[in-house]
Amino acid sequence: MNTPTAFPSDRPQERAPAAQSVDAPSNPDALAHFSQAPHEHSPQTLAQLAERELWISRLSYAGLVPFVVLPLLLWLVDDPLHPFVAIALTAYAASIASFLGGIHWGVVFKQSSAQNHLHLVWGVSLPLLSWVCVVMPAYAGLPVLGLLLIVAYGVDRKSYPSAGLKHWLTLRFRLTVVASLSCFLAASAT
Repeated sequence: MNTPTAFPSDRPQERAPAAQSVDAPSNPDALAHFSQAPHEHSPQTLAQLAERELWISRLSYAGLVPFVVLPLLLWLVDDPLHPFVAIALTAYAASIASFLGGIHWGVVFKQSSAQNHLHLVWGVSLPLLSWVCVVMPAYAGLPVLGLLLIVAYGVDRKSYPSAGLKHWLTLRFRLTVVASLSCFLAASAT
């Protein structure tokens, strides 16, 4: 006897072809993620997911602007402005590291897992470590933030697949390379 389910996503649906009137996302891994999702998506939903991925990618790359501009300014500005630019980059890098910790809290809210406590602890550790870097002198705080961003990528590389976020690792790698190199280059200018 079939019992009605409370949620539409619990009902079996017919599989829609992957290329049905939807522009493929720019990331081929993401398209594979769409087709392997636990429930099937309608063509409209696939289009919305592709658009969401495009927005996330564009905004992520836009978030690199301070990581590119501020280290350049550190090499170009006069001594009186130097501390302000260094503090701006340190604070921005710390904000990004804190944001990366927040993603782990989002993973906990999205799904229940045996690793929930690890996501929660790591999610709090990044802002706390970043805060310590902000109160350090820039020549010391920036390299530590660069290393912290690399470590955060390493943790994400281990934890994202089990959270269903593996398709974002390529983007995360690119962003991490630019952000961490930016911190290292800026530290050498201080």
